[in-house]
Amino acid sequence: MTQDQVVIFDTTLRDGEQSPGATMTHAEKLEIANLLDDMGVDIIEAGFPIASEGDFNAVSEIAKQTRNAVICGLARAQLPDIDRCWEAVKHAKRPRIHTFIGTSPLHRAIPNLTQDEMAERIEQTVSHARNLCDNVQWSPMDATRTELDYLYRVVEIAIKAGATTINIPDTVGYTAPRESADLIGKLIENVPGADEITFATHCHNDLGMATANSLAAVEAGARQIECTINGLGERAGNTALEEVVMALKVRNDIMPFQTGIDSTKIMNISRRVAAVSGFPVQFNKAIVGKNAFAHESGIHQDGMLKNAETFEIMRPEDVGLSETNLVMGKHSGRAALRDKLEQLGFEVGDNQLKDVFVRFKALADRKKEIFDDDLIALMRTSDDVESSRLKIVSLAVQCGTEGPQQAELTMEIDGEVQSTTQTGDGPVDATFNAVKALFPHEARLQLYQVHAVTEGTDAQATVSVRMEEAGRIVTGQSADTDTVVASAKAYVHALNRLLVRREKAGTDRREVSYKDVS
Repeated sequence: MTQDQVVIFDTTLRDGEQSPGATMTHAEKLEIANLLDDMGVDIIEAGFPIASEGDFNAVSEIAKQTRNAVICGLARAQLPDIDRCWEAVKHAKRPRIHTFIGTSPLHRAIPNLTQDEMAERIEQTVSHARNLCDNVQWSPMDATRTELDYLYRVVEIAIKAGATTINIPDTVGYTAPRESADLIGKLIENVPGADEITFATHCHNDLGMATANSLAAVEAGARQIECTINGLGERAGNTALEEVVMALKVRNDIMPFQTGIDSTKIMNISRRVAAVSGFPVQFNKAIVGKNAFAHESGIHQDGMLKNAETFEIMRPEDVGLSETNLVMGKHSGRAALRDKLEQLGFEVGDNQLKDVFVRFKALADRKKEIFDDDLIALMRTSDDVESSRLKIVSLAVQCGTEGPQQAELTMEIDGEVQSTTQTGDGPVDATFNAVKALFPHEARLQLYQVHAVTEGTDAQATVSVRMEEAGRIVTGQSADTDTVVASAKAYVHALNRLLVRREKAGTDRREVSYKDVS
């Protein structure tokens, strides 16, 4: 039976990257775009070109290198935004301009436009975009809180002005599945020309209903879902790509729609996005969480041994999850390591393999059994950033049952080796105090998380930190069998990223605020 195609529009590189602290480097954006294209994503929203020179260059380069996907850029309802967006995406085989304006009463008040003035702005900007590109998407930001009659009016204006896709954003995650379906159905039924364009749904997860709202919209007639890997996004995040794709695949009996996504590539890109964004996936996250296919209770384990379908509605291999094996050790060579990494979904060049191999050997000398998750942690927690002005040379801590703990730290700062000894309330606090003594800064530690990669007392610890300075938020990650060492490396990693952000802020004067886009 022929099934309707649901277009997958991934906005990890735009809406996902707007998560505080989730900023990706230029190289990381290109890598994620390649993975998305290889997985079969139909449309990649590569960024917001007018936001900064860095964003423009990333969108432009992604447009040039992408083989299959439509490449989309975001633009506010302003002619300079749209022109800049077109300059970035025009290199793509299939470019798209996505322009938006807030249509709800709350959002109309921001530019202080009347309904008529906003309608005129929509007609002007969508027409301008269509004159540049034959693939134009328009979004009424905060559509789910916009008066229905006015929403009908502006959607009709956008269609007449040349929009080929109308996206209906639930910008603040306010709606519920029944409302989501009802709204799409009413638009299709009541807006002239609605049958000639594609309706899209863009849902945020503030009430935990983003996936349900998106699927309800599809059942009502939407044929494009906007989503991100791991549900990455502002506040509580966006609709998770892996969730809607697997829901449509597993429950195809009641949702007879198909996508072009190769689901076996989901786990790899999930891990990579978690690594470059610094946002670890929660253990019980649907589809890609560490516990998504784990079974501990006796009843569950007994059922799994007899028939996996007893407690699993999909196979781990359907999402690219391989079974943990103990096959690597200190005697393994480069070829074996490369082969194993490829099995886990990582493609590494010769230079990267050389770096990973050195760290793998160092880990193997300290840890008897190397699990797949250990290798994944090595790949996820590279200490390399665009600028590594700060490097840890050595660290020694002294712990006791009484009195403050002490850390002796030696660092290389801009090529100069410096040492200090500091105390603190515990070894990690003492270590962070030592870093701050050697490199004074005003950054505030917002988050400190430790996760054991595998089991056992010799397990690697993956440490994530998030820091904020003058509105700039950065994350750092590192892994080590010594939790204090991993903590120090993650802290320094974040500081190096902060230095990169400082330098970019000093040289890039074109940056604009875009934290309120759909």
